Amino acid sequence: MSSVLRLSKLSTLSPRTLLRVSIAVALVTIVLKGWAGYITNSMGLISDAMESFVNLASATFALAMITIAMRPADADHPYGHHKAEYFSSGFEGVLIIGAAAAIIWAAVVRLLSPQPLEQLGWGLALSVLSSAFNGLLALVLFRASKVHHSIALEADARHLLSDVWTSAGVLVGVIAVALTGWLWLDPVLAIAVALNILREGAKLVWRSSQGLMDEALDAETQSTLRATLAHFAAGVPEGAQLRFDDMVTRRAGQRRFADLHMHVPGAWSLERAAGLRDALEQALMDAVPGLRVTIQLLPLGMEARATQKEKEHSP
Repeated sequence: MSSVLRLSKLSTLSPRTLLRVSIAVALVTIVLKGWAGYITNSMGLISDAMESFVNLASATFALAMITIAMRPADADHPYGHHKAEYFSSGFEGVLIIGAAAAIIWAAVVRLLSPQPLEQLGWGLALSVLSSAFNGLLALVLFRASKVHHSIALEADARHLLSDVWTSAGVLVGVIAVALTGWLWLDPVLAIAVALNILREGAKLVWRSSQGLMDEALDAETQSTLRATLAHFAAGVPEGAQLRFDDMVTRRAGQRRFADLHMHVPGAWSLERAAGLRDALEQALMDAVPGLRVTIQLLPLGMEARATQKEKEHSP
C-alpha cells in the first residue's frame, strides 16, 4: 500500500522533472546492460544495451519538446506550442526503428560466426537490476501521463515497458543457450528483440502522426462531453429550449479542444445567451480537465453557413 502511495506521489511531479529522472535512469541502465553484454559476450544482452541508448536519446529529446510545449502562446503561435510533444513521440519511434535495424545487422554477423558466452551469472544479475529500474520508472510515467495528459510521457513509458519485456525475453534466451549449448540461439534471440522493438517504434510514429493531424478525442471523453451537454440542457428553466450540434474535438499535446454550436431562442437578448454560454463552457471544462471550448451561438432553427455548405457538398 505504501509503495502504491509513493508511486502516486511521484506521478504528480512535473513532466520535466520526470524526464530528467528518465535520463538519469537511462544512463544507469546503459552502464549496467553494457557491462552485462561485455562480460558475457552475449549478442542478446548487447542488443538490449543498445536499446538503452535509444532510451537516453528519446528522454533527452522529450525533455526539450515538453519545454517548448509549455511556452505560452505568442504572435507567431497564437494557439500555443502544445503539438511539440508529438515531435518527441515521433522522434522516439524513429530512433527505435534505427536501433532495431542496427541490432539486426549485428545479430546477422554473429549468426554467421557464433561465439561462446561467458560469466552468465554476473551478466544476468546486472540485466535484472537494470530491468527493475526501467519497470518502476515505466509505472510512474504511465501514471504521470494520465495526470498531465502527456503523450511524450506515455511514449517514454511504453518504450521503457517494452524494454522490460525485451530484457525478460533476452534473459530466458541466454539461459536457454547456456543449458542447450546452441550458440546460434543468441543472435536469433537478438533478431527477435529487434523485431519486437521495431513494432513498438512503428506504433509511436503512427500515434504522433495522428496527433499532428488533429485526431479526435477518445470515445470516453466525447461521451463525457455529451453527457455534460445533456445535463446542462435539462437544468435550464422550463420553456427555455436549447440545442447543441456540430461538436468537433481534437487534441494537441496536453491540451484538448472542443468546438460546438449552441442554439437558443431567437428572442433572447445577447447578454442572456452569452451568460448561458459562459456557464456551459465552465461546466464542460470542469468535466474534462485541460479542455478548451469554443461555442458559437445560433438562434433555434438556423444552422451555421459553414455547416449548410458541408451538407450541400456531402456525397
